[in-house]
Amino acid sequence: MTEHVTATLVDGMHFQVAIDQFTFDIDAAAAAGGVGAGPQPLRLVLGALSGCTAMDVISILRKKRQEITRFSVEVVGTRASEHPKVYTDIEIVYRVHGRGIDPEAVQRAINLSEEKYCPVIGMLRASVNLRNRFEVVEVAT
Repeated sequence: MTEHVTATLVDGMHFQVAIDQFTFDIDAAAAAGGVGAGPQPLRLVLGALSGCTAMDVISILRKKRQEITRFSVEVVGTRASEHPKVYTDIEIVYRVHGRGIDPEAVQRAINLSEEKYCPVIGMLRASVNLRNRFEVVEVAT
């Protein structure tokens, strides 16, 4: 399968990226000539990671009939100090709010995402120290 994405210069270091029928802006950091027109490209990797694993985990938890009222995935990346300043460590924090949430079901869903389903994690695993944790918050009925 081949996929196609285009980045077109708007001005300065501001680009518009097109993926299928979707477009969004990216920009460099201010120190590199950016003006805040969009996120920095490398941060999109963290966004892709959070979205990819979030979709997996919520889908699995729904199939396990967990009563979730709120769900989020926070991804924290630490970058190397030398160029190309790649991410060296990434922590994924899953926050599950709901009623009667089974922590074992949450852990199993995370494991399935990270070991089998999420292609972003699959790509990063070879070069980044990935770790995860989760929080379950019981919501009153």
